[in-house]
Amino acid sequence: MLFNDWETIGRTLLVGILAYLGLIVVLRSSGKRTLSKMNAFDLVVTVALGSTLATILLNKNVALAEGITAFGVLVGMQYMIAWLSVRSSKVSRLVKSTPELLYYNDQFLRTVMKKKRVLEVEILQAARSNGIGSMSSVDAVILETDGRISIIKKSEFDEKSTLENVKK
Repeated sequence: MLFNDWETIGRTLLVGILAYLGLIVVLRSSGKRTLSKMNAFDLVVTVALGSTLATILLNKNVALAEGITAFGVLVGMQYMIAWLSVRSSKVSRLVKSTPELLYYNDQFLRTVMKKKRVLEVEILQAARSNGIGSMSSVDAVILETDGRISIIKKSEFDEKSTLENVKK
């Protein structure tokens, strides 16, 4: 079926525009945390928001007000969990992963790499992307909580304060 009627097209246009604007208002009022680099928890909320938007657009049985309420519930829950995770280490551990070392002291940590499903070529690519020509100039490679790979170059300083919260 290619076409039902103009009323359906008009509804989709009107509800789509209004739902999109409603989503923007909800996201902007929730603060920068909702739009930040994502960990697994943030990704789930983002996918749920997209699914909700699609449902509002395509399902005639879902009213615009119900959809915007659903946006508010999802963003509100994300805000509440983020607020709690800042104030409670238990909630934080439940919601967020910890960064993990993949390379340290001139050695690839193959057990961690295997557990986290990271290949050596991915680490080498991250090193090249950071302008590093040799792993001998790398002090540590960390798999961050959002899935990025960070590179710490060797320096004349022995202090490693940025590795404080990294799982070894």
